Amino acid sequence: MDLSVIIVNWNTKDLLLQSLESVCLNIRGVKDEVFVVDNGSADGSAMTVREKFPEIHLIENKRNLGFARACNQALVRSGGDFVLFLNPDAQLKLGTVGRLLSFMNSRTEAAVAGVQLLHSDGKKQNSIAPFPSLLTELLSKRLLRGLFPHRFPGKESEYFQPIEVDSVIGACMVVRREAFEQVGLLDEDYFLFLEETDWCFRMKQAGWKIYHVPQAEVYHLQGQSVDQDRKRAKLEYYRSRYYFFKKNRGPIQRVLLLAGLVTKLSVDLAYTAVLCIFTLFSIRRWRKKLFVYGYLMGWHLLGCPETMGLKGER
Repeated sequence: MDLSVIIVNWNTKDLLLQSLESVCLNIRGVKDEVFVVDNGSADGSAMTVREKFPEIHLIENKRNLGFARACNQALVRSGGDFVLFLNPDAQLKLGTVGRLLSFMNSRTEAAVAGVQLLHSDGKKQNSIAPFPSLLTELLSKRLLRGLFPHRFPGKESEYFQPIEVDSVIGACMVVRREAFEQVGLLDEDYFLFLEETDWCFRMKQAGWKIYHVPQAEVYHLQGQSVDQDRKRAKLEYYRSRYYFFKKNRGPIQRVLLLAGLVTKLSVDLAYTAVLCIFTLFSIRRWRKKLFVYGYLMGWHLLGCPETMGLKGER
């Protein structure tokens, strides 16, 4: 079998159906299998997939098990030489799968290939992720991409050929079976965010290469799942960064990251509180930011408990 497709869904039924339709248009002529892992959705996603796409392998979880664990459920059942991971809020442009498979077949050293993600209007999204460091996590990534485009490639630059990168954004990426069988499955200690970055890190340590393939394009309606509960999703991003540093950067850098992020969060919280007070809390956008910053600061002050965030609600 050439290709296995894995989509993990959580309460994004309508987008999931559009994503599956784009998959069906792209995989004609390819020996394929498609898995949908539904992470305890309450919007009828699983029932709709079963009715409209009976040929798809549907895995139904009773609760949200997190992205990495859900991916692994399908991964261990898959048989494709290559595995395409696709977010339910992503839609493949025609020809994308063919371009990815052609690239992977021509570059046997490639473990992972990512695509150029696009907004619905065709504007580029950032599709490349540097490995997290104190520099990337405490400074502006956009500033780093602007000042050091060769070290921090991103959407500000034009790429006409595939380029080697640290890691890619996992909204759409193809992975070689031989590579993940060597390094192991996704680390399930990541509930949401950075699981694909950690995977790429392990693969590069094992001697594989990671590529961004700009000719393969995918529309990405960014963050539809996490927008359902933004404050808890942001907490998971903090949790994942701390875990990545604990695992891959060592205790000293993790402490420095914690100190730096708490300092930044304190400044953001104080600044937003002042704005809200001076505008008598009349601007909804600032009120929402204040609520999110307050929630994140409370989590830190409580010692970053596992019981808070999306992970804590399983």
